Amino acid sequence: METDINIKKEWVYVVVQDPETPSEELMGFNMPYYKADNVDDVKTPDKATQSFIPAFETKEEAQQCFLLMPKDLMKRKYEIQAIIKDDLLYHAKTNGYKVFMMDEKSHLKREVAF
Repeated sequence: METDINIKKEWVYVVVQDPETPSEELMGFNMPYYKADNVDDVKTPDKATQSFIPAFETKEEAQQCFLLMPKDLMKRKYEIQAIIKDDLLYHAKTNGYKVFMMDEKSHLKREVAF
């Protein structure tokens, strides 16, 4: 049984745009960097952004968060799919993205690294 638990931990869920088409891709976003101002620790957006792919521990979290994500339902189709974590990290790194685990309310949990 221990083996099954370890295998399950290696999979995460992501949102795929236009699944099973030539334009299929993982859904990703750009998040602005914030710099802390010296006055009252107010954070203001910096000009730089970080591209990231949201990932989820469960399909249910992905489904709930998907409802909150910006998307183009008129032009694109979306599907939640499981992916091996290392494959996701490789794909993200080769395309200049980071991977962040998120919860069902769209809050960042942590960055995922190799």
